[in-house]
Amino acid sequence: MVTEKMTPEEYLAWEEEQPVKYEYINAKVYGMTRETLSHNDIALNLASALKSHLQGKGCRVQIADTKVAVSSNGSFFYPDVVVSCDPRDTKSRNIIYYPCLIVEV
Repeated sequence: MVTEKMTPEEYLAWEEEQPVKYEYINAKVYGMTRETLSHNDIALNLASALKSHLQGKGCRVQIADTKVAVSSNGSFFYPDVVVSCDPRDTKSRNIIYYPCLIVEV
């Protein structure tokens, strides 16, 4: 964990420069751990099934490296799988703001 508190804007700028991913919760920054092969297999299988099921429905299915904003206080997470069917997320390049499904394996 990074000990100094940051605003959401400071976190977003700072994290862009980091070699690893960090989550942001209540003004504090937490480093992400590496996952096991079994963990990745489960997440990939779920994402593949969701992508197949939602094909042609205007939804995005994303995995591990997708940053998600889930609250008005600026918390940011990297869930294992995230789905957004909201048109506002269609053109997003870096962050999903309107997820309809978040999965942690």
